[in-house]
Amino acid sequence: MDTAVPRLKLIDIGKSFGGLRALDAVSFSIAPGTVHGLLGENGAGKSTLLRILSGVLEASDGHIELDGQRIQGHGPVAARQAGIAMIHQELQHVPNLTVAQNMFLGHPKTMAGGMLVNRSAQEQAARKALAPLDPAIDPSVPIKTLKVAQRQIVEIARAMMEDAKVLAMDEPTSSLTPPEFERLAVLIAELASKGVSVIYVSHKMDEVFRVCHNATILRDGRKVADVVMRDTNEGEVVTRMVGRELAVAEHKSFTQSETMLEVENLGRGEAVRNASFKLRKGEVIGISGLVGAGRTELLRLIAGVDHPDTGAVRVRGQSLPLGNARAAIAAGLGLLPEERKRDGIIAKRSVKSNIGLSSMRRFSRFGFVQQRALATESQAIMQSLNLRPLEINRPIGRFSGGNQQKAIIGRWIAAGAQILLFDEPTRGIDVGAKAEIYSVIEKLASEGRAIVVASSELPEILRVSDRVLVMRAGEIAGVLERHQLTEEAIVALAVPQSGQTTTPVGRP
Repeated sequence: MDTAVPRLKLIDIGKSFGGLRALDAVSFSIAPGTVHGLLGENGAGKSTLLRILSGVLEASDGHIELDGQRIQGHGPVAARQAGIAMIHQELQHVPNLTVAQNMFLGHPKTMAGGMLVNRSAQEQAARKALAPLDPAIDPSVPIKTLKVAQRQIVEIARAMMEDAKVLAMDEPTSSLTPPEFERLAVLIAELASKGVSVIYVSHKMDEVFRVCHNATILRDGRKVADVVMRDTNEGEVVTRMVGRELAVAEHKSFTQSETMLEVENLGRGEAVRNASFKLRKGEVIGISGLVGAGRTELLRLIAGVDHPDTGAVRVRGQSLPLGNARAAIAAGLGLLPEERKRDGIIAKRSVKSNIGLSSMRRFSRFGFVQQRALATESQAIMQSLNLRPLEINRPIGRFSGGNQQKAIIGRWIAAGAQILLFDEPTRGIDVGAKAEIYSVIEKLASEGRAIVVASSELPEILRVSDRVLVMRAGEIAGVLERHQLTEEAIVALAVPQSGQTTTPVGRP
């Protein structure tokens, strides 16, 4: 294979939004059959660059070459025709359509001279594309019935069906389990061996070093370095990304004796079964387990979003009405949902408005919102949480994921929540913002708030937790105290072993 001519070449790409310069003269090239990382903090310009590459945005400056030829035209169709496929960070699905219909949106298989859609042929092709990733996914079911991880696998399979020369992946594994990522890594390597060039964007450094040959690092819209992965290490890459060294913080415990939350025999169908534990003041309990183990479902039951079939929830000894989110909020519970953009924020409204969503009565008088009081408290809260930039009247959708998460936390502080349920608190957040979220969790615990953190990232669970509940198939398979916490111990409980039955470790 002749690699003298780059498969993809970006030359002085720039993009401005009004007075904001999002990208400034970014140039790099990718050889055929290589996996190229695109790294940087949220706001560094990675997604903007990929949106230009896929035709969603038009560059203000510069141009793109594919196999030595300048790409003509603009738009997603032109990009696909040139051989560029894209997996977006925000999944591009129509919920009520089937898996197969979603995979063939815009280019359906037809029959009868193009008059009818050939659903059987679509489902057969979709099943073939899904088989290497997850053969259990049924192409004939509505995609809304799938879990987040499965919908992400569908997105990957859809992109792989296209005969692409360049495949760009923007955070493709944010909801995948380690085994699912390993299968994806093998597929990426197979694609590269066939000459496909892959652009890989991820905040997970272990993934980047696992799959990428080279990487370009962006900071504040500019390229700061091109690196060969085998010639560098995670510390050097992170330092270049954030422009400073990140201190490695040790876990601190602020657990007190007072019991804040009691969960007793909570259950809902097969999703959650007989879940029981106690949470103390200042304590951070981690909930670990594979995707589908019941982590999210358990938090939603505790928060009153879903109604359990069995069990009880008590806050400071007082029973909560089950399946009643308003009662849970009134009792001092706050939920940070897994799908932040869908369930956690109103993107077009300001940070200030989003903060006030759960406590509007506090800021209302005679049916009117006291905007000055809301603004004063929002400003103080977000300053303490280091919102960047500190602009509470700015639409929350224009902030990075880490700052959106801070605003949701601010909402529950404004509402007076003393028990916080964090579901995947750093999903899609860069390494610098992760460190800030961990500091916020520690600060909240030091103030006496009780916190539950459900996460699919084992390093995150080990970093923040005083103890960990490990879930498997809807049940709490075991409880690990701080001195027992290792990745190996968590995995041993989370993954069913041959002939093994659930044997709890410790007491919840």
